Amino acid sequence: MHADRARCVRAVQSKDARFDGWFFTAVTTTRIYCRPSCPVVPPKPENMTFYPSAAACQQAGFRACKRCRPDTSPGSPEWNQRADLVARAMRLIADGVVDRDGVPGLASRLGYSTRQVERQLLAELGAGPLALARAQRAQTARLLIETTALPMAEIAFAAGFSSIRTFNDTVREVFALAPTDLRTRRPKSTAALTPGVLTLRLPFRAPLNPDNLFGHLAATAVPGVEEWRNGAYRRTLRLPYGHGIVALTPQPDHIACRLTLSDLRDLPVAISRCRRMLDLDADPVAVDDQLRTDPVLAPLVDKAPGRRVPRTVDEAEFAVRAVLGQQVSTAAARTHAARLVTAHGEPVDDPEGGLTHLFPSPEALAVLDPETLAMPRTRRTTFTTLVSQLADDTLRLGVESDWAEARARLLALPGFGPWTVDVIAMRALGDPDAFLPTDLGIRRAAQELGLPATPAALTDRAAAWRPWRAYAVQYLWATDSHPINFLPV
Repeated sequence: MHADRARCVRAVQSKDARFDGWFFTAVTTTRIYCRPSCPVVPPKPENMTFYPSAAACQQAGFRACKRCRPDTSPGSPEWNQRADLVARAMRLIADGVVDRDGVPGLASRLGYSTRQVERQLLAELGAGPLALARAQRAQTARLLIETTALPMAEIAFAAGFSSIRTFNDTVREVFALAPTDLRTRRPKSTAALTPGVLTLRLPFRAPLNPDNLFGHLAATAVPGVEEWRNGAYRRTLRLPYGHGIVALTPQPDHIACRLTLSDLRDLPVAISRCRRMLDLDADPVAVDDQLRTDPVLAPLVDKAPGRRVPRTVDEAEFAVRAVLGQQVSTAAARTHAARLVTAHGEPVDDPEGGLTHLFPSPEALAVLDPETLAMPRTRRTTFTTLVSQLADDTLRLGVESDWAEARARLLALPGFGPWTVDVIAMRALGDPDAFLPTDLGIRRAAQELGLPATPAALTDRAAAWRPWRAYAVQYLWATDSHPINFLPV
């Protein structure tokens, strides 16, 4: 979008928050870059330059605005609605792959050469993978400075910097303030900090309807791994350097996030995965405008706009749970999953009680005795085949997955039909156009609304909803009284 100058100027002049994260405005006279909704008086159009990423602004010598804090904008929705090389690379960078494995590791995960990855990122985003990762490190550093009482040296290495000097230079360059000055400017509400606990605000584009989002996560929560408590969805997280526990509470203008991490280096990854699980980088206006063009869906959208797709923090975990949920009720699926957690999950210490384990890894599940699984023999075969291929990397499910390739690999597994593959594509892989025409809830909604009854006819009708059929599923599911559609009391 940054190339459409006239549109960008209109968005800045109207302070339209819908475009935060889509592009950044750099002001040539002040050498500052802002989000489109910055509250200051808009600069003259001739002094505006537009960039597709904060990293590109920083590379061009601009520093972040102290008023609008563009580093805290919602992420661009582009990266979660596409499955091309650039989008998959951006998801991996957000997941910390460059900091852990370098640019060669990023390229290896994507199946391209380092040169090709750098060339395509630079062409579309104006910055290469190292610059994009550096911008993320700067944002992580600011979060730690403002939300913890940790010494600066610890923050530097936790944020992923290789040295304290690089940390100091980057913070000064990006924010035009020394790290100690940033700490003195933090809001007074963060003065009382709980040791070991990070309290953050996760921004999103309005509107956001939390009912089906948190209702689905709470209704399907696996005991020991997830719970709903005091208005918050809580769960354990398996992370690259350790584990964590997160509590997510819906608020009118943000999601309150409380994180406890065993290793602070996991902070950016934990934030990225929580944002992805809650679909916070979606563009609800674009989605709802498209779905409103169907006269059957329009009343559903108008009644409760801003529905998101409840996703996951662990793609392999969700695939396992999808198999456990085949042809059984939500309660039965939770029971099966809870047994696996108790027998094979890794214990964790929850200071608040209630959460006891990490969900078992594919490696742990691959060595269990299939006869201990309380399910039909054919589903045991499905389960054991899936976990063995996940464990030995024959099958990879992650933010870097090519959606078409992943679907084909899943369909080749025994016991994987269209429903299982599409629910994994929708909720684990993040395909915004995944559709479930054979789902019982969708068929009931179609019958109630007068939509075609057969899967083939319904799929033909749903062609008008593309590329947002996964969001149409949420609106159709919401016509039922199932607990997944309601925010827990």
